[in-house]
Amino acid sequence: MMSHGANPSTEEATRATYAALVREAATGDRGAMERLLMRAQEVAYRFSLYVCGHPEDAEDVMQDALLKTYQYVSRITEPEAFRTWLYTTVRNACLMKRRRRVGEPSHLVSVEQGVPSHEGTSTPVDVVDNARRIDQRMIAASSDVRVRNALQKLPSSSRAIVVMREMEGLSTREVATITGISEANVKTRLHRARVMLRRHLERV
Repeated sequence: MMSHGANPSTEEATRATYAALVREAATGDRGAMERLLMRAQEVAYRFSLYVCGHPEDAEDVMQDALLKTYQYVSRITEPEAFRTWLYTTVRNACLMKRRRRVGEPSHLVSVEQGVPSHEGTSTPVDVVDNARRIDQRMIAASSDVRVRNALQKLPSSSRAIVVMREMEGLSTREVATITGISEANVKTRLHRARVMLRRHLERV
């Protein structure tokens, strides 16, 4: 089964490693830049393939993320927050890609703000993505076939949080920053996703 988030010491070590590479790359260290780009490439492609849903878009987004990393590494003021910056860059680029695709919405409804009612208030909504995404590399990260199949059935917003929190090892605060929702909402959506996963697993 899936873990309940990354070990704090492992998470801190990963953040420290990225921060050190960012600092060294910012000074012009070519070796550090190469190591940083190699790490960023794996993370960016895996996550963009999941978020974008289309392999060709994932490739474009990954290349864009690597280019921005190379161009702006010296301007990153908080090296410890590099992962958050990278995931945010990838997520935003993927959202733009999805909006431009024929047959997809020109704008996305915020599940936090909801949709306006006749009374002038907003009703929160849960957006269910019925599209069948081919997130092969991301899903392959899980060793349990049943879990992989269940993950594919989750709404895209729920899968994003599960992947970032449970597989990528990001903290609740980092996920909240990337998704633009509160930490409380991250925890709520993660709980709902776990419930849905259990239900899917019970059916197989």
